[in-house]
Amino acid sequence: MAPDIVFQTRGLTKVYDMGEVRVHALRGIDLDLYAGELVVLLGASGSGKSTLVNILGGLDTATGGEVFYQGRNLTQAGERELTEYRRHHVGFVFQFYNLIPSLTARENVAIVTEIARNPMTPEAALELVGLGDRKDHFPAQLSGGQQQRVAIARAIAKQPSVLLCDEPTGALDSKTGVVVLEALERVNRELGATTVVITHNAVQAEMAERVVYLSDGRVTGIRRNAHKKAARELSW
Repeated sequence: MAPDIVFQTRGLTKVYDMGEVRVHALRGIDLDLYAGELVVLLGASGSGKSTLVNILGGLDTATGGEVFYQGRNLTQAGERELTEYRRHHVGFVFQFYNLIPSLTARENVAIVTEIARNPMTPEAALELVGLGDRKDHFPAQLSGGQQQRVAIARAIAKQPSVLLCDEPTGALDSKTGVVVLEALERVNRELGATTVVITHNAVQAEMAERVVYLSDGRVTGIRRNAHKKAARELSW
């Protein structure tokens, strides 16, 4: 049986008006993303990766075309509906961790669990990313990789059906980055969340089930990895 389609985009365009200049960030994206898969969006800076993910996550709206989430047309959703969608269905991980310095790891995760419908406990989320023993540490007491794993725990604690990660290893060295990717891999496997990872690092694409190549606002190719590598086998 074919897996369920979680996201469907058709003819998706995004134009930013920068005064006199019009920037075409997306130029007609047609893409299907499936339940539970781990997908890497690969492309150079400015290829449209972040814009696409921000629209999928309801952080930005398209100029033209349509995007569907589990059959729901997000293009026609109002601000309240998009807020509800972001809050309950999507976990976000960004390049910078955005942790609150005065809160412990557990308290940073609890911010999300307090407003979620069906959350896991902060302790369980931290355990899942390998930080069960660091839950009472403050961000300043954690390494960059540990802080990013707290940010992943925060994103997954609401048990989202989709996890969107924008250059999650961008601020980390290779060795630390691999540990973070291992955490994402484990979350994808154990929670079954459709996981989308943006990167410009071709090595990281080897851990995906599918790689979507973007260039100049267009999908230029989609490749299925015949031999998917485990994150721990990667180095760059």
